[in-house]
Formats: sequence, structure tokens, C-alpha cells
Amino acid sequence: MASSSITFTQIKTTNNSFLALPNHSRRPFTPPNRVGFKVFASSDNSSVEPDLSVTVNGLQMPNPFVIGSGPPGTNYTVMKRAFDEGWGAVIAKTVSLDAEKVVNVTPRYARLRADNGTTKGQIIGWQNIELISDRPLETMLKEFKQLKEEYPDRILIASIMEEYNKAAWEELIDRVEQTGVDAIEVNFSCPHGMPERKMGAAVGQDCALLEEVNGWINAKATVPVWAKMTPNITDIAEPARVSLKAGCEGIAAINTIMSVMGINLKTLRPEPCVEGYSTPGGYSSKAVHPIALAKVMSIAKMMEAEFGDKGYSLSGIGGVETGNDAAEFILVGANTVQVCTGVMMHGYGVVKKLCAELKDFMRMHNFATIEDFRGASLPYFTTHMDLVRRQKEAIQQRKATKKGLQSDKDWTGDGFVKETESMVSN
Repeated sequence: MASSSITFTQIKTTNNSFLALPNHSRRPFTPPNRVGFKVFASSDNSSVEPDLSVTVNGLQMPNPFVIGSGPPGTNYTVMKRAFDEGWGAVIAKTVSLDAEKVVNVTPRYARLRADNGTTKGQIIGWQNIELISDRPLETMLKEFKQLKEEYPDRILIASIMEEYNKAAWEELIDRVEQTGVDAIEVNFSCPHGMPERKMGAAVGQDCALLEEVNGWINAKATVPVWAKMTPNITDIAEPARVSLKAGCEGIAAINTIMSVMGINLKTLRPEPCVEGYSTPGGYSSKAVHPIALAKVMSIAKMMEAEFGDKGYSLSGIGGVETGNDAAEFILVGANTVQVCTGVMMHGYGVVKKLCAELKDFMRMHNFATIEDFRGASLPYFTTHMDLVRRQKEAIQQRKATKKGLQSDKDWTGDGFVKETESMVSN
């Protein structure tokens, strides 16, 4: 990859490592010695304050909580607020070269409550039919640059999307990188509106197309690239595999799930209703969390088996509103955890609650760092056939213990008393 006249934090090389420029204040990227699916709990951390800081693809974050691409990262004002509140990183709302093609409608959100039909029940589902940023690219780029000047040590990630056009992708990457952003997340997963123009999920659902576009992107990019996956596919591990093989340093999952929020039984019109009509949109919030965990687990297992200790990263997304939600993503292998709908519902200050609750979880298990427990739950996922085998063996063992000796030949001299007790019924 070309590296002349680059003034950014890192230069991507052909083997997916990054080199810091000599005149830059950031530390060089040292690849981690493992992808990170083992547990190393410290022996005595009862008096040590849990450390939430993480280093991902050479990017140092004070905590693993990242503003997910969407309304919470739509302009300078809100992204500045996120940094001031203490978020580990911010991913801006997705940009493309021609914002004039992006036309949003209102209303564009709909909610699902636990006791559907009332306005007081807990919100468990959220649907949007919102598109990517409708602000001029030049405006967004100016604000990226301003943010990096004001917060040089904070991580700002640009989310990008383009049509099936190599030159357009290359131009967008070049212009975005000139602002000094720390990394790029590629939106291969927006489920509504954009796929009609062969963008978003239209690329993420077609692995041949995904491989080609990823090739263009990674040949041009000089900062870490994360590929954001769509859950609207049979096997999410396959596009993740394709993206990593094509040069991406990280995977983000999941984007929203294609859905119809509901039908108004009085008007017989779908929600969200725009001039009497609607269109399927992306589903998020608490209700998608179990689905997201399964998808992230699947990707993590694939990464562990096929990519090993190569420093790739995984960012978990979906229904995070508590520190425990985040802990679950980390336990199935995520390095970072993104929050978007949760911010829209609870505000930017929720990051303090998330950090406090995650620290409480770490104290409970005596974990000193995020790496101490990342991927700890992965070994306990298996196949249904294996579950049947394990249970059969366990039942046989319990029966043997309960019945005691099966034959006179099984008596031993050393264990005679215990063997006797094993056959007593009271």
C-alpha cells in the first residue's frame, strides 16, 4: 500500500500490522500475542481497582464502550458530548460522497413495549427506517478534523458506505483519512433504503461482492478497518471470514435486524407510519441482545479456530443497556462493545453506569482487566449432539454412584467403608 505523504497515526502494511510514524505522539502498534479467548484471572486482586482500558488494533481506549454509528454520532456537538462524558471511542454516523441522495422521512422510529398496547411499559424493541448521514460530506469531514484537534488522544472512527464503484470508495477513504480519524468502520449492513442502491446489506449479504469491495478498501486504507456485519444472513461467520481474509483488522456485529414493528389495529396501517405507508426497517434494543450474542459467539469461534493469534478484533453490538449486557459480549470474545439505541433512550451519561456495573462484575470474579475474562464463555458452546453425549455420560455416572457396586467383584479393600455407604438407602 502506498504510504507517501501520510500524516496519520498508523500505516497499514501488507501483513495487517501497523507502524506509527516517527513524528506522531501515539505509541506504535504492537500486535497482541493472541486473539484472546482464554481466561487469566489474577491471583489476588481483591484490593485492585478493575482496569477497563483496552487496546484494540493499536488504538488505546479508556474503556471498551464505543458509541455505535447512528444518531449519537451525527455531528460535532453530540460527538464532543460523548467524549466529554467518557466514552471509550466514538463511531460517527455513516457518510458517503453524495449526501444529496440521502433523504430521510419523519417519523422514522417505532417502539415495542413489554406490555404492547400501552405507553407505560418498558421499551424492549426499537425500529428505525433512518438512512445514513444526510449532511454534506465536507461538513462531516470538517467536524471530524475539529474533533481530532480538540481530542487528539481520543479514538474517533469514521463509518463509511458507498455504491459499487471502486473509484468512489477510494476517494471516500482518502478524504476521510485526511481528517486524522483513527480507524474506519465499513457499513456493509444497513438493512433498509441503501441496499436499493447496491449499498449496505446488499454488499454484506453477497460474499463475492463483499470480497471484491473489501479488496478495494484495504488496498487504499492506511488505518485499521472494521467490517460491520449484517445479521440478516444465514451464517454470519462467512462474511466475517471473507472480510478478515480480504485485509480487515476487525469485525463489528451486529447491525439491526430487518423487521416490521407492528400494525396499528385501529387504522390498519404499519408503523412507523409516514403518510399512511411504511417500509421494513432495522430492529434494535434489548430484544435483539440474545440474537446478537449468538452471532458474535459464532464469529468469535470462527476467529479463534481459523485466525488464531493475529491481532484481529471483534466489536459486539446489540441491546446493551447495562454493564452486565456488555460483560456477556466480552465473555463471548468481544474486545469492545458498541451502544447506539441505548444512548438514544438513556443519554450519553449512561456510560458512567455501564462502566460502574462492568467493574462490579469484574470485582465479583476477581478480574483485574478486560483481557482476564474475554472469551471465557466460548469453550462452553458446543453442538446439540455433544450435549446429548455429555448428558448421557453424566446420567450414567449418577446412576453408578447411586447404585453403588454392581457386582461382588467390584469390592476393594481400601474403599470398603465408602463402598458400603454407597449402597445404604437412608
